[in-house]
Amino acid sequence: MLRLPEFRFESPDSVDGVLALLAEHGGRARLLAGGTDLVPNLKHGIEEADVVVSLSKLGGLDEVRETEGGGLELGALVTLEALAAHPLVTARYPALATAAGLVAGPHHRRMGTLGGNVCLNTRCVYINQTHFWREALGYCLKKDGEVCHVVKGGKRCVAAASNDTAPVLTTLGATLRLRSRDHGVREVGVADFYVQDGVSNKTLEPDELLEAVLVPPPPPGLHTAYSKLRPRDSIDFPRLSVAAAFRLEGDVVRDLRLVVSALASRPLHLKKLGAAAEGRPFDDALVEELAAAAFKVCHPLTNIDGDPTWRREMVPVHVKRALRAAREHGASR
Repeated sequence: MLRLPEFRFESPDSVDGVLALLAEHGGRARLLAGGTDLVPNLKHGIEEADVVVSLSKLGGLDEVRETEGGGLELGALVTLEALAAHPLVTARYPALATAAGLVAGPHHRRMGTLGGNVCLNTRCVYINQTHFWREALGYCLKKDGEVCHVVKGGKRCVAAASNDTAPVLTTLGATLRLRSRDHGVREVGVADFYVQDGVSNKTLEPDELLEAVLVPPPPPGLHTAYSKLRPRDSIDFPRLSVAAAFRLEGDVVRDLRLVVSALASRPLHLKKLGAAAEGRPFDDALVEELAAAAFKVCHPLTNIDGDPTWRREMVPVHVKRALRAAREHGASR
């Protein structure tokens, strides 16, 4: 049985108390919400902490609030289970409800939170192992080592982003509200929150707390969908994920956003595909063209399990599924 390492445990009852601990301990503090990612990572030695700060006593961060104009403020501690079933989310952002409902298994969604999924650590077959296994291999760039086992001679970690909600939130133009004791509140778009670095793929400072996700009002005619490739539908992380969002004016496509993830250290916004679809009728020819274009620009690595050639072949399959699902079933109400 893998045991947790020793650390100090704190459970403040206010945001100010959490921020004080983050400011005091910096990068040696870890925030605990649902714990579905942090706890196994601590057991495996993938993450280390002098102090683990529980968020269980914080009030107000587990609510969904309607904002002016019809957008939503989603508290960082809203569980994935609650997010997937919330009537305002299912009505206005069906792809987000779908993505939340596809994270892991029922128990994980009952414990796991939106904020935890947004801030999920990157994954790789060479890091998400026991410390004994990684020591025998010789470690890697993400922790304790100096080599990348995925890209020979690689100088940048390519561990993959595997958070289901991130690509959907990117297509929706969502914003994150972050707070620290010394610098106050700042907002950053989800599209700008992630960077191409598997060691640390977020622009989240060590003293910052993610308070809420702000989703703008859905424009008229918005269609969204999310498609996920995984070995077992009951639990696994994505081997590929595709989020689609676009408006329809009659049957003409406007503002198409296609985001793929689980291929690199950040979700990839395929902007050229959006430009190619602008002003064109939504038909089978357009769907096939966009799927073929996505295949050309997506190149999976051996960073997660699953044959990369097969995963690449699945890119156009899931692009087509996402686009068609958005057209048929993913309209905001």
